Amino acid sequence: MHIGIDFGTSYTAAATFVDGELTHVAFGDAKQFRTAVFFPEVVPDPTKRRAADTAAATVESFEDALFGDEAVAAYLEYGDGNLIESPKSMLGFRMDPQVRRVIVHIATYVLEHIRLAASRQLGENVRTAVIGRPVHFRSSMGEKGSEQAVEIIREAAAVAGFHSVSFLEEPAAAAMHYHKRLSHRQTALIVDIGGGTTDVAFAELGGDELPKIARTWGLAKGGTDLDVNLSMRAFMPALGNNVTRVPVHHFVEAASVHNLPKQREFRRQDYRFVDEPWRSRLQALQQPGATTRLNQTAERSKIALSSRDRTEADLGFLDPGLGVSIVRDDMNEAAEPFIERMQRLLADVREEWPSVPASIFLTGGTSRSPIVKEAVRRSFPDIPMVEGDPSLGVVSGLAVAATELDVTSA
Repeated sequence: MHIGIDFGTSYTAAATFVDGELTHVAFGDAKQFRTAVFFPEVVPDPTKRRAADTAAATVESFEDALFGDEAVAAYLEYGDGNLIESPKSMLGFRMDPQVRRVIVHIATYVLEHIRLAASRQLGENVRTAVIGRPVHFRSSMGEKGSEQAVEIIREAAAVAGFHSVSFLEEPAAAAMHYHKRLSHRQTALIVDIGGGTTDVAFAELGGDELPKIARTWGLAKGGTDLDVNLSMRAFMPALGNNVTRVPVHHFVEAASVHNLPKQREFRRQDYRFVDEPWRSRLQALQQPGATTRLNQTAERSKIALSSRDRTEADLGFLDPGLGVSIVRDDMNEAAEPFIERMQRLLADVREEWPSVPASIFLTGGTSRSPIVKEAVRRSFPDIPMVEGDPSLGVVSGLAVAATELDVTSA
C-alpha cells in the first residue's frame, strides 16, 4: 500500500485510495494535524529507541512525542520541554552537523507518526510514500537548500520505516487532483498558496489522457509570513516596537515561531534596562510558550478579520488586562508585502507562459483568505477561478500519484 503525504509548513496530511475511493488518514478525529511536535525533554534520537507500537505518545514517556494541537497544548500547559513548530520551514537553511541531526530526528518523528497512523487505519504495514515538496523550499542557500531539504526528508523517511519514497511538486499534485474532476481536456493554471510557500503549475488536464505538467514556478513565501507581519503591525507596538530603543529585529525574532534560531536569539536578549511597561511585557514574552500563544492569537485574528471588520485580541498573558483592537485595514497592510510578491510571481507566469489557461484552480490553506483570492483574481481577471479544498487539495493529488505507483508495482 502506497500513501501520499503532504508534509506541510502549517499542517500535515496523508491519503490513499482504497477500493477506488479516496481515503484520508485520520489523526484523531481530523484529516490533518498541525505540523508541530512536543518533546518533554531533549529531542531524542529515533534510531536509538525501540520502534514505537503506537502513533500516539504520552507526556509520561520521555522517549516519545506529541503531535499537532496536542503538542502545542502540552507545551503551554507544562511550560517546559521542547516544542518545534513548522519544521519544514527549516529544512533548506544552512546548518551545522549537530543541528542537521536534530532536524532529521524531528522530521523522522513526524513521518513515523504518519506511517504508524496509516498502517493502523489501513490494516497493513505502510512502507512506500509519495511526498509533496514545494517548487522552492524556504532556503538560505538557493537551490542547494531545496536539495538539502529533500535529502533530509528522504533520510528521515528511511529511519521512520519507509522503504521507498518519491517526491512530487505540490502544484503538480494539486493538478492531479483537479484532473480527476475534469471530464474534458483543458489547460489550467494551478495556484497552491500554503503556509510556507506559494507554488504555481501550468498543466493540461482532464479527459482520458494523462495529466501533463508543462511548467512550474515557486515563491518561498506563504501564510506564515502574513502571521508574522500581522503580529508586527498589531501586537508589537504594545510590546515596545517603535516606542523603545529595542531593535526591530528582536520583535521579528519573537514573531517568527517557525524559526528556532530566531526564537533562541529572542529568548537570550536582556531587557532589564528597558522602561516599563515594555520591560515586563518583553520578559513575559520570553517565557516558555509565550511566543506560541502570541502566534496563535495572530492566527485567530487573521481568520476573524476574513469575515468581520474588527476583532479584539487578548494579550493578558503578557500583562494583565492588556488587549488590542485590530481592524481589517491592519490585516490588509500586513498582507501587502506578501500580496505584492505573489502578484509579481503571477506576472512572471503570464510573461513566461503566455498561453491563456481555461481555468485557474486555487488551493492551499492561505487561499481561504479573501484578500489572497482577490489578488489572484486581479492577476487573471477574465479567467474562471475554481476553488479547491484549501487543506486537502495537494494530499488528494499525492494519493492519486501513490495509486499510480501501486498500479505500476502490481
